[in-house]
Amino acid sequence: MAEENETVSRFEDAASSGVLPVARASTLAGRGRRRGKVFRIGGDVSRSAYLAIAVAVFALLFVAWWGATASGLIKPIFLPSPVAVWRKMVELAANGTLWQDAGVSLYRMLAGFAIASAMAIPIGVLIGCFRLWEAAIEPLVDFVRYMPVVAFVPLTILWAGTSDSQKFLIIWIGTFFQQVLMVMDNVKRVPPDFVGLGRTLGLSETRILLRIVLPSSLPGIWDTLRISIGWAWTWLVLAELVAATSGLGYRITVSQRYFQTETIIGYILFLGLLGLVTDQGMKAMERVLFRYSASR
Repeated sequence: MAEENETVSRFEDAASSGVLPVARASTLAGRGRRRGKVFRIGGDVSRSAYLAIAVAVFALLFVAWWGATASGLIKPIFLPSPVAVWRKMVELAANGTLWQDAGVSLYRMLAGFAIASAMAIPIGVLIGCFRLWEAAIEPLVDFVRYMPVVAFVPLTILWAGTSDSQKFLIIWIGTFFQQVLMVMDNVKRVPPDFVGLGRTLGLSETRILLRIVLPSSLPGIWDTLRISIGWAWTWLVLAELVAATSGLGYRITVSQRYFQTETIIGYILFLGLLGLVTDQGMKAMERVLFRYSASR
């Protein structure tokens, strides 16, 4: 901060002494301020700079991958080249295998995630508003959420077989309990003054919940959904790796048996791409749906 102020002061002194034109000094001073803000906690960068930095990171990782495989440092059986992965994915897309697997997995993920969210949001709001329900529900949720989801896979196969219901159940176990607690925290962050104002205006508890608590907590609840949908993808792939006859996870398992590392790497990258598109899509929707939120 001190260095930034000193730099700006130099520009202003130079302008006042006639060494620099006033317009030029003002431009340089502005650049100094912007440069300082970038490295300040909570500082911001322009949208174009943000995009350029993000693309550069992906480009550097791609170059490192290409260099490691092209130089022979890593054998193709362990890490195939980007060209080999691309060709394999184009082949799978051309014969329809990729789109069929993606469609099945997307359906399973969205269905399981929707079921978990539809149950978690009202329960989270309930225990976030009323201490009575918090005492009855939160300790149980805390207890269950530490149980490893992987340990439930063989049990879910016994309970639901290898049908889509088993995939929904795994996704539900992996996301529901986490969502409940995160939604509860979102509701508890509503300022007590807002609730007090509602009571001062004579609103009933139901109207306070619908008109004050929910609108105030919905942006945070949307963030919870955006984060937990990543868990849904993870648990879906886990379920498909163990007990499935179709889907992205199933294809990875089959490829592992035949040492088809191009397909494995390609499907892993494709899953990452699907997750990135989902995340950015929800961020875009958040800016549209919750314009009233000051943090947006």
